[in-house]
Amino acid sequence: MSLHFSVDELCYSETAIRLCILNMPDPVVLANMSILAAGMEQVRELLGKPIYISSGYRSPELNKAINGAKSSDHLLGYAADFTCPAFGTPLDIVRAIAASDINFGQLIQEGHWVHISFKLTRLREVLTAHFGATGTTYTLGASNGLA
Repeated sequence: MSLHFSVDELCYSETAIRLCILNMPDPVVLANMSILAAGMEQVRELLGKPIYISSGYRSPELNKAINGAKSSDHLLGYAADFTCPAFGTPLDIVRAIAASDINFGQLIQEGHWVHISFKLTRLREVLTAHFGATGTTYTLGASNGLA
């Protein structure tokens, strides 16, 4: 897909392996994944350190198995969840990307990882996820998640 991100890496899922779910994209999703890979290259260049993707493309079966959002950009191959420990915390990463000129659709600090989407139906939307007993809520901007 790109210098640092392969199709296998962008489709890898421990859950899919454990549940024997085939997590392979169709040609349309594969084309979207090339946009994701190009965007992740920009993120890697900005951060200057290796990125670890924990979730990229999700087949409908995999998305259902993990209780992902029904409208998740992961289903279309536009989104990835990742960390970059050598750069800093997810909050540090979100703030760096938000301050850059990278053209993302959505950027979310989600606890211990960062979610980014390159589907441009939204433009540079930055959120913080808050996990609670009644579900996940989101606030605008990048914060420490304690509000």
